[in-house]
Amino acid sequence: MKKNYVLDANVVLHDPHAIFKFEDNNVIIPIYAIEEIDKFKREQSERGLNARTIARVLDEVRPKDGTLSKPVQTKTGGTLWIAVPKKRHELGVGLESNSLDHAILATAIDIRDRNPSIPTIFVTMDTNLRIRADAIGVTSQTYENVRVHDIDVEQTVIDLMVSPAEIDAFFRDGQVPLENPALYPNAGVLLRNEQSRNHTALGRYDGVRKCVRALRVPREGVMGVRPRNKEQSIALDLLLDDEVALVSLFGKAGTGKTLLALAAGIQRTTVDRTYTRMLVSRPIMPLGRDIGHLPGTVEEKLNPWMQPIFDNLEQLFLQGKGEREHTRSYASLIESGLIQIEPLTYIRGRSLPRQYLIVDEAQNLTPHEVKTIITRSGEGTKVVLTGDPQQIDHPYVDHASNGLTVVAQRFRNERLAGHVGLSKGERSELAELATNLL
Repeated sequence: MKKNYVLDANVVLHDPHAIFKFEDNNVIIPIYAIEEIDKFKREQSERGLNARTIARVLDEVRPKDGTLSKPVQTKTGGTLWIAVPKKRHELGVGLESNSLDHAILATAIDIRDRNPSIPTIFVTMDTNLRIRADAIGVTSQTYENVRVHDIDVEQTVIDLMVSPAEIDAFFRDGQVPLENPALYPNAGVLLRNEQSRNHTALGRYDGVRKCVRALRVPREGVMGVRPRNKEQSIALDLLLDDEVALVSLFGKAGTGKTLLALAAGIQRTTVDRTYTRMLVSRPIMPLGRDIGHLPGTVEEKLNPWMQPIFDNLEQLFLQGKGEREHTRSYASLIESGLIQIEPLTYIRGRSLPRQYLIVDEAQNLTPHEVKTIITRSGEGTKVVLTGDPQQIDHPYVDHASNGLTVVAQRFRNERLAGHVGLSKGERSELAELATNLL
């Protein structure tokens, strides 16, 4: 049975091609949503780009001898039209009447009441608006096309029982042939002797050679940083492996995801010279968040947002030497261009060959924004995404629809990608206790 899907502005701002993702159903965009979209068309951001894109998409769908105020057939077999009420309807409850959100919601109610035989569903990525819709009896849902279902990226280290001979072969040869349906490329594996459960070996699954191989993490660690648990060991192994072009690291505050990524990036860029530079950013203003209101140059505007990166760099360079000498060291690397910290808003249209690209707090990116970043990767570039899907500041994504989670799940079976979920806090005993109790 066909349904009427009434789309909120944030749905098409999130995915300009969302109008084609509802199969053979009827898609309706309230004129008030178009009005809201128009506010963002001049932004030099991902949201501004999407606002301009949806305008072009609608213009292409609009018939030359017709109008979108009436249903138009789409390529998916459904219909599309823009709902233009003769007068602005008001909700029959004591809510603000001038709100565009409520005008869009009132349009959905009007469509539902005029077509009682067709189920009408209001689609919005605004959780609060879905709650309001539910409270006044409107069927609503989030935009499901970008969401990840059956999230299983939290499991990082797969515990497998093996024979004593296989454990011995692993320690002798540095690898052991193994096939198991639970294994996926670059998965962390804890081999456990079936006759002595405390006799274990930690490795990573090689999906090409169909074997579990030993980790290649230096005993002395990297840049003075040594892994403190099995998840960190696997993460560092992935971060140092040039064959793994995309690494995603999940973890709560204090698990070491950013510090490990920076340590590996500095090692591979400044010491091993495998990459031409390490490029670091966080999604505060890039791809949709402006820094124009802050005073000063781009660098000065970035400093408040990028301070966690500077803190981690300072910690790395303070390992073992005087504070003044090490502060000079990482500052000189930034001045020389070997370490570059900049907003991602400048990344569109660029090609980034042989660079170690770290995007911190990637859970605040949409899947489309992450796609924009990854598709900038040139030959020999490594992309590292770090974040905590349980700590999201973006108003229109959640733990199942943010870019970090979507990338980790969709790249799960790709040999070029690796994922690690860090669970144990290593910043300090107090920090770990606060994370767990507060």
